[in-house]
Amino acid sequence: MKIFLSYLKKIIPKKLFKKLQPLYHYFLSFLANLLYACPSNKLVVIGITGTSGKTSSVYLMAKALNNSGYKTGYTSTAMFGDGNKEWLNDKKMTMVGPFFTQKMIKRMVKNGCLYAIIETTSEGIRQFRHRFINYDILVFTGLYPEHIESHGSFENYKKAKGELFAHLRRCSIKYLNTENRVVKTENNLAKINLNQIKKTFIINGSDEHASYFSSFWAEEKIFYFDKFKDDLDVSAVFCENIITSLKGTSFDFVFKKDQTISRHQINLKTWGEFNVLNSMPLLALPIVLDIDLNKIIKSLEQIKNIPGRLEVVDVGQKFLTIVDYAFEPVAMKKVYDLIYFLKQELSKDGYSGKIIHVLGSAGGGRDKSRRDILGHMAGEKADFVIITNEDPYDENPLNIINQVAVGAKEANKQEGLNLFRILDRREAIKKALQLVKEGDIFLITGKGCEQAMCLANGHKISWDDRLVVKEEIIKMFSA
Repeated sequence: MKIFLSYLKKIIPKKLFKKLQPLYHYFLSFLANLLYACPSNKLVVIGITGTSGKTSSVYLMAKALNNSGYKTGYTSTAMFGDGNKEWLNDKKMTMVGPFFTQKMIKRMVKNGCLYAIIETTSEGIRQFRHRFINYDILVFTGLYPEHIESHGSFENYKKAKGELFAHLRRCSIKYLNTENRVVKTENNLAKINLNQIKKTFIINGSDEHASYFSSFWAEEKIFYFDKFKDDLDVSAVFCENIITSLKGTSFDFVFKKDQTISRHQINLKTWGEFNVLNSMPLLALPIVLDIDLNKIIKSLEQIKNIPGRLEVVDVGQKFLTIVDYAFEPVAMKKVYDLIYFLKQELSKDGYSGKIIHVLGSAGGGRDKSRRDILGHMAGEKADFVIITNEDPYDENPLNIINQVAVGAKEANKQEGLNLFRILDRREAIKKALQLVKEGDIFLITGKGCEQAMCLANGHKISWDDRLVVKEEIIKMFSA
């Protein structure tokens, strides 16, 4: 069927196909759901969307639920999990086509999952990939300008996200048994002994766009905040007194359900205030689902890292190497806030903690305006900046590198002294390793745990920043 549809797409004139494109994508989603027998009706489905934080929120939620005994599958930018196994996302796409997504949900059902977590993107929503997925809980992590060239404006981008929340009203009711498993109901009498799951929003109440997303219909609306609010008359969760150390991040967590309030101290092994916020959707789940909050907290505290998100590569070297996915300015600023904290901590042991940063920017029309901004930020914050190839798609990678370099030069970086342009990404990493010294911080951003680099004409080459830097550090030791 997919081969036939691909053939059909090729023979239809481009102008006509562009007009028919929305109908084409809608039909694909309908067909995929039909082909895999409506799998999202058979378990609780949680959709997570937002500009940043959604991948980490998916991973933390899935990992903690699984480790607490609540079998969960998930799809995300970083990884996939079907309830029995996990693997890195090698598709170079967050919300893969509807056939893949529906197939994944069916595998989760077959493997006995109670929950499916779907990272849901604006591009996926625009192509109707969310349609015919029977969501139960939707999470909004926050919003700021991104994908503007793709959507045409920030307002269009925001509305695309809003379509997901409007979709919840179309989703059919599900009933759970005492084991939190979705079951069929033959009559109204049987429903009395079951728990109807409420169609629910979990919303970052601290975000300026929270009111827009909460304005859509839902049976239950739960908010999370970065500070305690005692005047709220709704169920909510809060975090406060956040403290980051080299060991991780601790914070006070407040859980408010109806009129009952409980307080807990939580000690994460991951770094940063943003990972506290990324934990909040998970910690809000016990308000709407019959799951044990204490088990969830204990499991959350055991998670050591999130793949490709501030992931430390350690093969015994005496400098700190961090790989992160950040590819736009807001996320990069959050990374640098943490890097500067680590630099201060390292300075206590007498190290200079110099920062060597390898970065690039994506091609293919992906927010070109951010390129010089990223270069300027790296130029201001890092001691050495190495600009390299990332995912050029059909653009000339040298042009992209040069545009990023403009920003670095504006921040007073000097070519050949503390600014380098190196096309080959492996060679760029090698150059960084020639510059790094004991107690320094080597930061690589833009790809995280992605498994491919996208070149011209749809060509991809296998790539993993974490693997490449590990290989080059080992070579450096053996030299």
